[in-house]
Amino acid sequence: MNPARNRLPVACRTLLVAVALWHGSVGALDSAGVPAFPDLAVIPAGVHRPLFRTPDEPKEIPVAAFQLEISPVTQGQFLEFVRANPRWRRSNAKRLFADEGYLGDWSGDLDLGPDATARAARPVTRVSWFAAKAYASWKGRRLPTTSEWELASAAGFARADGAAEPEFRSAVRRWYGTPASEVLAPVRSGRANLHGVHDLHGLVWEWTSDFNSALVTGDARGDTGIERMLFCGAGSQGATDRGDFPAFMRSGLRSSLKASYVLPNLGFRCALDLPRPSVSSPSR
Repeated sequence: MNPARNRLPVACRTLLVAVALWHGSVGALDSAGVPAFPDLAVIPAGVHRPLFRTPDEPKEIPVAAFQLEISPVTQGQFLEFVRANPRWRRSNAKRLFADEGYLGDWSGDLDLGPDATARAARPVTRVSWFAAKAYASWKGRRLPTTSEWELASAAGFARADGAAEPEFRSAVRRWYGTPASEVLAPVRSGRANLHGVHDLHGLVWEWTSDFNSALVTGDARGDTGIERMLFCGAGSQGATDRGDFPAFMRSGLRSSLKASYVLPNLGFRCALDLPRPSVSSPSR
């Protein structure tokens, strides 16, 4: 247990409890009086090593501890969101914020389809970054950063460093080398990682808050940075791990996206900051 968390002021703990109750997802309080969300896992602080970087960018990005939803947002959960937010229903969403394929696999604004019960447990896809961000805000949460997502996804089944776990490495490579199914499995069908998080690999791609920062270092017409080495055989030049083809696939997808795009295999999950301990003023 982190003793610093016990120093949260009463007012702060009260506010956290109120927020949790408002969103209806709090299960209990931990020993520090902080709401314990059953759908969130704590991802310990760590370091993300970007696959690509420019010479003036750091080799390692420190990532503070945070909370991450243990599974992608489901169609049933997103249905609750559009019920409460009519502007994000399929017929109302502006094309500036979501392509015409937005929620295109639903039968209507509030109709998942004839197999609605089964579909409700599957990850929601065909949602834009704008829609995903709006959902996260409605929940009092946010989208994870790319560094946070990559840090969480790097954990294996039994070790924090999945790259050193042969069973995990084999599973990840198999997942990324298998064509996606037309009918997605329910969330949490796969094995959880060390942190108790499901489906970071093998179910759907996922939006991150800063997806569009990938490989962007300035004006593409005159930039001498990294993107000049990302074509054909030079694609792995300068990469931190040339054998990590799943990371190349994720990087390639993110760099091709625009915030209004919707894809049949692109979903999302939310993140939440951990409460920060208060800093006591020195006594005089």
